[in-house]
Amino acid sequence: QVQLVESGGGLVQAGASLRLSCATSGRAVSTYGWFRQAPGKDREFVAQIAVSGGGRTFYSDSVKDRFAISRDGAKNTVHLQMNNLKPEDTAVYYCVAGTFYSSVRTYYTREDVYNSWGQGTQVTVSS
Repeated sequence: QVQLVESGGGLVQAGASLRLSCATSGRAVSTYGWFRQAPGKDREFVAQIAVSGGGRTFYSDSVKDRFAISRDGAKNTVHLQMNNLKPEDTAVYYCVAGTFYSSVRTYYTREDVYNSWGQGTQVTVSS
């Protein structure tokens, strides 16, 4: 079992930055990621980072070049640095963990491959 606890959400103006954190504990995993769900919309993939193999990362096109995912192994924490936030980034952000490997990067965008989810943290960006 893996426990994930998100923090760092809040209300900011467009153009601002926020740093989300995910405290992790429990069994070893192979990958961490972030998903988000905006009001009235389906949950969508945001970013992913591999635990090994140099910490390879993968981002959705909508956040690439603005968001950065990182992992602090010593502190068992995963971060999502969000810069130049836009109103369309408003959503509940979920930290996820999985124990799978895939050579197909788009595989990591699927919700069903992650077996551990946090409770979520709200991010609201005003225009």
